Amino acid sequence: MNQQRYASNPRHARPRLTEEEESAFRSCYQRDRDRIIHSSAFRRLKHKTQVFVEHEGDYFRTRLTHSIEVAQVARTIAGALGLNAELTEAVALAHDLGHTPFGHTGEDALDRLMAPYGGFDHNAQAIRIVTSLERHYAEFDGLNLTWDTLEGLAKHNGPVIGALPYALEIYNARHDLELGTYASAEAQVAALADDVAYNNHDLHDGLRARLFTEEDIRVLPVVGPCYNAVEDLYPGLDPYRRRHEALRRVFGDMVGDIIETSRARLEAACPETVDDIRNLGQPVIAFSDQMARDVNEIRSFLFSHMYRASKVMEVRDRVTKVVDELFPFYMSNPEHLPQRWQEDVRRAETDSDLARLVSDYIAGMTDRFALESHARLLGGQGGMAEREGV
Repeated sequence: MNQQRYASNPRHARPRLTEEEESAFRSCYQRDRDRIIHSSAFRRLKHKTQVFVEHEGDYFRTRLTHSIEVAQVARTIAGALGLNAELTEAVALAHDLGHTPFGHTGEDALDRLMAPYGGFDHNAQAIRIVTSLERHYAEFDGLNLTWDTLEGLAKHNGPVIGALPYALEIYNARHDLELGTYASAEAQVAALADDVAYNNHDLHDGLRARLFTEEDIRVLPVVGPCYNAVEDLYPGLDPYRRRHEALRRVFGDMVGDIIETSRARLEAACPETVDDIRNLGQPVIAFSDQMARDVNEIRSFLFSHMYRASKVMEVRDRVTKVVDELFPFYMSNPEHLPQRWQEDVRRAETDSDLARLVSDYIAGMTDRFALESHARLLGGQGGMAEREGV
């Protein structure tokens, strides 16, 4: 499908913060995507988990596999709607860069510890990573991404209003991301692709971990009808194949619903430009009302049966202790931060400056490196860990 007039156009992309000569053979959005893929933070997603601690099993999703799945879904939706798939993919691949070790458990702990110093927010941390903490290029800190990609990272869940998270406030003062408006349709696609991916893979992972059964999820909307359809088509199919066939249909039904609903919204809104989409005052990429209710019911089921399952809660308590003890240790002993962080330590003038460095360092850890660091420095029960240049 040809790109629509309201799609983001790389020829009209807004400037990067630091001006540089563009590539002769890659669009600016392709270049953003490639810089994200080659970043240290992206590689570390391999050992950051969604729900389970990294060493518990090699078949559970990690932040890396999740990001790849989100990018695949997002490209499919963007292509069907005539949007720019390259920008969509860049936002999708970068959206989880700011996550801490141990999933949302680690983020909750770090946000609580950072409360006296401005708090912690993983979306804002992603901005901090791609604009400051990645330090590989000669002419700038960060990845020097286009305004369009940075806007998508900051606003893919909608306008950012009220008090701004620390990292986002600092960068926005230098490079106005127009936080009060909606993001491009491409960024909105990335946000819903995230919902589709994690709901579906958490159903897979929860079944694998035996936190619930197929009988439990067959009462859920969308899921139950998909199981029935598979049994009608393939009576007697072995349980593993039946599960896969049913859950991939759940995936497909959600994606199809987004495409159909969003196409109708775009036709009704008649946007002429990407700025028209930003200023509509409502999202143009969405589930239908019925699918939104169904997705919320699935999410509620996962919350009670998976994210708050006793097995998961036991691990949450253990890894919360890891973060709770690492943070004050590094605050009191910043000399234990890596050598290349010591110049930043020397420049820290206040406790808040030091806390932000410690937060950046811990947030960048993988699950296994956080466990190993805790064991080495504080005598905790860590796991096997590879050395990492965090």
